Amino acid sequence: MEKIVILTGAGISAESGLGTFRDEGGLWAQHRIEDVATPEGFARDPALVHGFYNARRVQAAKAQPNAAHEALARLQQDWPDEVAIITQNVDSLHEAGGSRNVIHMHGTLAGALCAACEHRWLSPPEMAVGESCPACAAPAARPDVVWFGEMPYHMDAIYDHLAEAWIFAAIGTSGQVYPAAAFVHEASLSGARTVEFNLTPSDGASSFDEVILGPATDTVPRWVDKLLSQR
Repeated sequence: MEKIVILTGAGISAESGLGTFRDEGGLWAQHRIEDVATPEGFARDPALVHGFYNARRVQAAKAQPNAAHEALARLQQDWPDEVAIITQNVDSLHEAGGSRNVIHMHGTLAGALCAACEHRWLSPPEMAVGESCPACAAPAARPDVVWFGEMPYHMDAIYDHLAEAWIFAAIGTSGQVYPAAAFVHEASLSGARTVEFNLTPSDGASSFDEVILGPATDTVPRWVDKLLSQR
């Protein structure tokens, strides 16, 4: 089995114009993380949180997939074994670039979640305080994104993929947020070759077999071309 498991973070979408929470001057820079990306922040000021995510939906709707997204879709299509794509991103750029069955471990901007009954549905472009759940009618709608302090989604499936990885690649991730920061160790324990793609080495770069530096729109397509040429 030569399964390839790929983890992507905010760095892969930054070249499509979607800023990370470490960027200066973007949406994240205007707010404290604890105010807009924690359950406690939502409980204190749901209007602020809804406004923040409404703005993120507008921003994400304008973004287009870049060459790195498209290269991963091509790898997924042409590689003879499975290519599992796991993303920490809440945008839909992987899908727009042609990837299938993307695992969104932090949820998506396109989703709404009932905080009362956990029903999920497609989010409208704008969500408001007190919006009711279509399943239980509770006025408890929130964005279906994983906030700091909450457990990421699909962890059992993710660990199954890591246990079967032949190659594990992390693209545009900070190496600071767990559990994703530990995925390289899980993959290494299973014998996978590990590679990191980033503009600068992450905090966990020393855990990878190889570190490739540069813009993802340059490094990822070249890596995909090399892999496919060896088949």
